[in-house]
Amino acid sequence: MARVPSAVVAATGLVGGYGVARWTKKRQLGGAVLAVAGAAAAQQWRSRASGKAAGALTAAYVAAFAGSHPLAKKVGAWPAVFGVAGAVAAASWAVADRKA
Repeated sequence: MARVPSAVVAATGLVGGYGVARWTKKRQLGGAVLAVAGAAAAQQWRSRASGKAAGALTAAYVAAFAGSHPLAKKVGAWPAVFGVAGAVAAASWAVADRKA
């Protein structure tokens, strides 16, 4: 089975969570997408890097979600989501995926 980079999983969780919440008008459903993808990415980070790296990247994932809200007021919702998703993906690649 093909290995999906953790950077893709994390970015997809942030973008997909927002997209699902926006299009279904159900924030809880978007939150579920965000949480499932975050848990999957954290599991990958733990196995590919370390527990400490997984903790730091998980904190970055949660901070990106929280930070996208005030950022959206300045640049718009989609640019904010894509921006934070890109930042988390870059960090994930640098810490966990680059070695592969």
